[in-house]
Amino acid sequence: MAEAHQAVAFQFTVTPEGIDLQLSHQALTEIYLSGVRSWKKRIVRLKNSVITGVYPASPSSWLFVVIAILATMYTRSDPSMGLIAKIQEHLPVSQSMSTQCQAVVSAVLFSTMLWLLLIFTMRLCLKQLLSYHRWMFEQHGKMSNTTKVWVALVRIFSGRKPLLYSYQGSLPNLPLPTTKDTVKRYLESVRPLMDDTQFERMTKLATEFETTLGNRLQWYLKLKALWAANYVSDWWEEYVYLRGRSPIMVNSNYYGMDFLYVTPTPIQAARAGNTIHAMLLYRRKLNKEEIKPWLLRSAVPCCSYQFERMFDTCRIPGKLTDTVQHWQDSDYVAVYHRGRYFRLRVYHSGRLLSPREIEFQIQRILDDTSPPSKGEEKLGALTAGDRIPWAKARVKYFSSGVNKRSLDCIEKAAFFVTLDDDEQGMMGDDPAASLDRYAKSLLHGKCYDRWFDKSFSVVFYKNGKNGMNAEHSWADAPVVAHLWEYALATDSFQLGYNAEGHCKGEVDSSLPKPQKLNWEIPPECEELISQSLAVAQNLADDVDFHVFSFRDFGKGKVKKCRVSPDAFIQIALQLAYYRERGSFCLTYEASMTRLFREGRTETVRSCTSESSAFVQALDGEEPADVSRRLFRAASEKHQQLYRMAMTGAGIDRHLFCLYVVSKYLGEESPFLKEVLSEPWRLSTSQTPVQQVELFDLVNHPEYISCGGGFGPVADDGYGVSYCIVGDNMINFHISCKHSCPQTDAHKFGAQIRKALRDILQLLSPNQQEKEPKKTGESRPEVKKDQ
Repeated sequence: MAEAHQAVAFQFTVTPEGIDLQLSHQALTEIYLSGVRSWKKRIVRLKNSVITGVYPASPSSWLFVVIAILATMYTRSDPSMGLIAKIQEHLPVSQSMSTQCQAVVSAVLFSTMLWLLLIFTMRLCLKQLLSYHRWMFEQHGKMSNTTKVWVALVRIFSGRKPLLYSYQGSLPNLPLPTTKDTVKRYLESVRPLMDDTQFERMTKLATEFETTLGNRLQWYLKLKALWAANYVSDWWEEYVYLRGRSPIMVNSNYYGMDFLYVTPTPIQAARAGNTIHAMLLYRRKLNKEEIKPWLLRSAVPCCSYQFERMFDTCRIPGKLTDTVQHWQDSDYVAVYHRGRYFRLRVYHSGRLLSPREIEFQIQRILDDTSPPSKGEEKLGALTAGDRIPWAKARVKYFSSGVNKRSLDCIEKAAFFVTLDDDEQGMMGDDPAASLDRYAKSLLHGKCYDRWFDKSFSVVFYKNGKNGMNAEHSWADAPVVAHLWEYALATDSFQLGYNAEGHCKGEVDSSLPKPQKLNWEIPPECEELISQSLAVAQNLADDVDFHVFSFRDFGKGKVKKCRVSPDAFIQIALQLAYYRERGSFCLTYEASMTRLFREGRTETVRSCTSESSAFVQALDGEEPADVSRRLFRAASEKHQQLYRMAMTGAGIDRHLFCLYVVSKYLGEESPFLKEVLSEPWRLSTSQTPVQQVELFDLVNHPEYISCGGGFGPVADDGYGVSYCIVGDNMINFHISCKHSCPQTDAHKFGAQIRKALRDILQLLSPNQQEKEPKKTGESRPEVKKDQ
């Protein structure tokens, strides 16, 4: 009970002489400092709310308007055209208020109303300006005069020094496409996947839907688009993520990797100390809204609402649907090590612990030899299995008593930390295979040593490598990647380590030990844990993963061919898939819609008639000039589709919402049912480096993150994530299932390498390699202790 005593501020006993009260001054001091910290945050939030609320103006501009109006009044002119006098007439008459004072108060009230009207007008103008997207469809490097004027106006109306959420009120709503346009684009997207008979049948279904039920469903969506900030996002979160009853491990959660060639320190506790501290520094910047809004072309703002639930958030299981619960700032993180759960407080005496102090506390957990409670070791498997058994178990066994207190501690933590006894990373005699093991470890681990419901979990391995696993419902990968980039850069380039590999700084000897959580798991609950673990283990064992760095060339050479690197890779994926399977498939490429308020993602259907024609021409050994022409057409088509998806003219989110409305109305649509049931056998996503200024790839090229990946979407398909790093490297993460005899991650990886080389050879046949080819798999990893 020693841990429990640390959590109370006083003790008392009843004696014959009365009540003996013993106060703990240290605990009371901590309570006081926690309250001060909480109130400081409230004040900061209030200040930021005011600044954001009046953006693009500033609070100080109110004083300027007031002074300007008062100055004009003293010149005996009336800028209000009689409104100030009207306000003065209706002011409550007070004996203590002179006529001159009433005039001043009326002028201040008029100035405030004028100021608010100006803010509203500026916001409306900015919103209209941000609804212009023609700039995105212009040829790269060539800007029309209209776009130049538009950029200048956006910068004028954008104000100065915006906070993270400053643009939220000025972002346009996601536009609702017409049913006719969506159906037309859908039929165009499936044409290369169907023969004439199949396509004719689908055309009839689509036409029937468009002329009958589609119009009625569209009417309801129009109402929602007028009422809601975004007609897609809430339903997307609810029905795609939270209502899924299958395991979120592998099927939904995704991961991010550490540096590829560098381990800043081999000491596990030290790496955890710096990384945890860096993430809490990021949370502080997030709370103060000091993170800069993401601007496209340094001028066009993107929505930041997904950042709101990054920390202190957990997915809560339910029988019908899960919920995402977000709390106020937590002062601790939850830690898992060798079957035990700990509460690690990261604030002491009102201040954030230093990296060295966090390392000291982590080392205490690593040195703790206490055994796990009965049933505790594999408790996390409940979050890895099916959702309904976990929801029932949570209500039955974790809704009261010690289990509820311990579960609350995990769910309300800032984030989850796993101290893993394994060693991972690019290492050993077979670095390529070690990367595959590393990816699988981050994706699912042992199926019970992660808390998959937390917004994100950070994993620290015995050899100093780290990584993270993120839950998908609350945000998309670019938001988590922004945090991860900051943590990696701050860890290595700002905080650093001493000569022995430990964190820098001193340790406060009065730090209380991390608190071990207690559990009372009955045998019936242990049986449920075992069942969930069996489901999760079968799922994890079935995942085939291959991670590799393609270093023959990168976006530098691709751009010299005047081709978009993303289009180049997507067409290469089509070529690789066709060579392996002898056919084309429905392809999913994630595109963001954050140009709109509360925007998340849209689908780019990368398999097009143009890309199919190119693949067949190249594989059919057509003349090179014919293949090059077809490739250019396929590349331009892909760029067009990507831009349309980003600007709200995509296909799949509109069809998804029409399907949701049809379910609400109880209407069956053969067309929508067939569209929504089509499998994405090739699911792809790019993980862009967002904060390039944090990494110096010229002077420190070894500090390269390998990016991240996800599990396969279809049982007989591939999940492909790729990260374009610098000018000379592309990292690929390929997943599929062992149970499907038609898929093999390593063979598909080999086909991707060959496709990339063949396309570059086609586009630049006379280009000779000046350097010998380098393969990332064989490059050794180096240790950095300082």
